[in-house]
Amino acid sequence: MYRFLLSRQWVILTLLALVLIPVMIKLGFWQLHRHEARVARNDEVAASLSAPTVPVTELTGTGREPSDDDKFRTVEATGTYDAKHEVVVRHRTAADGDTIGYFVVTPLVMKDGKAVLVNRGWIKADRDLTAFPKVPPAPRGEVKVVGRMMPDETTEDSGIKDTKGLPDRQVMLINSEEQAEKAGRSLLHGFVQLAETTPKPSGRQPEVLPEPDHSGIGPHMAYAVQWWLFAAAVPVGWVILVRRERQDLKKQAAEAAESEKEPEKEPEEGAGEGSGKESGPESGDSASPEKEPEPVSD
Repeated sequence: MYRFLLSRQWVILTLLALVLIPVMIKLGFWQLHRHEARVARNDEVAASLSAPTVPVTELTGTGREPSDDDKFRTVEATGTYDAKHEVVVRHRTAADGDTIGYFVVTPLVMKDGKAVLVNRGWIKADRDLTAFPKVPPAPRGEVKVVGRMMPDETTEDSGIKDTKGLPDRQVMLINSEEQAEKAGRSLLHGFVQLAETTPKPSGRQPEVLPEPDHSGIGPHMAYAVQWWLFAAAVPVGWVILVRRERQDLKKQAAEAAESEKEPEKEPEEGAGEGSGKESGPESGDSASPEKEPEPVSD
């Protein structure tokens, strides 16, 4: 009854189903793990943002880097900006996630002589990408900055290629070690992503970057459920196809058997000939009586 399953077509279809099921299950767990990682990241970001503000020197130094748990921690520092060694970071997006421009990074020199890089925010790119853009000047005098602690950017972590040969004072990554060589001074590892400045600067300033989004969980859980539903649908679909094929074969077999039972019809004798009686002298139905010959007169 199910011998058709041994046909080449059905063997290939069955093997394909057996391969798809574990693959789809694995893809579902992959999406589940991404969902769990996203939730864990959101919890870490929320915890860091809600933690008390601390001096930047408590989380980093010239000989140590901020830990992964310190990322997005709120820190503060007081000092004066070193505008001479200010740089811009190319190909960065604004808060809308679409508009391309620059990040403005300026060293802040503190009272003890140590300096830390401060990402003052985003500016729109000029038409001439080979020249240093028009950057709103950093506030003069002593200022207090409050921002989020960030680790140094690297190609491995960010996926951004550290292109060489860029125009003067333009970089691709915010990296304290590279900027320390150019500035000729020691810098604390990592950088501060500016949130607010005291006293509030007058005039136009770079667009301050918003807090990282830690509320959305993304579509990963929905994708995981979707992959598992696909995996469950494969055997169900296989069974449906097998039953349909079996019914079609039974129907074809029944029609073939029925056609063999029906005998061939032979034509009846005399078919097509007239059904009435033959007319003639023996008939007597329509024949008229013969007339006697009339006498010949002399």
